[in-house]
Amino acid sequence: MSKILISKKFYLEMAHALWEYKGKCSSIHGHTYKIIVSVRLKDNNSLKDMVMDFNLLKKIVKETIIEKFDHSLLLYKNAKYSNQIDLTLECFQKVYFLEFQPTCENLVKFFSDLIIKKLPENIKLVSIKLWEGIYNYAEMINE
Repeated sequence: MSKILISKKFYLEMAHALWEYKGKCSSIHGHTYKIIVSVRLKDNNSLKDMVMDFNLLKKIVKETIIEKFDHSLLLYKNAKYSNQIDLTLECFQKVYFLEFQPTCENLVKFFSDLIIKKLPENIKLVSIKLWEGIYNYAEMINE
C-alpha cells in the first residue's frame, strides 16, 4: 500500500562533548545540524487535501527543538565534569545537561520523542534524520 509522506528540513548549531570518549569528540566542539522530519497520516485513506500543513509542522519543530537547542551546549549529566563546571556555566545561556551522551544517535531519538508528543492525533512521525555536519547522520524510523 502506498503512503504519502511530507518532510521539512531545519538547521541548527549545537556544541557538545562526549564524556570518556577516546578521540577528538571528548572536547567541546560544535556542528551545524540538519534535521529532516517526515510525517504521514495514521490512516492514509483519510487524505482529502493535505497530510499536514507545512506551517504547522514548522511551528512544532521550531518550538520543540530549534528555539530551545539552537546555539546550545549539550553535555552528559552524569559526567564527572558536570559538578565542576556548573558554577562556570551559570553565566551562559542554553547549556543543557542531558540524561544521555549527546551523540547523534541519542539526539535523534530524543528529538523524535519530543516531536511525537506535539503532533496532532491523526499524524504519525515516520522518520527523523539528524545530520551532524555534512557527512554523517543518524535516522530514527518509526514503523
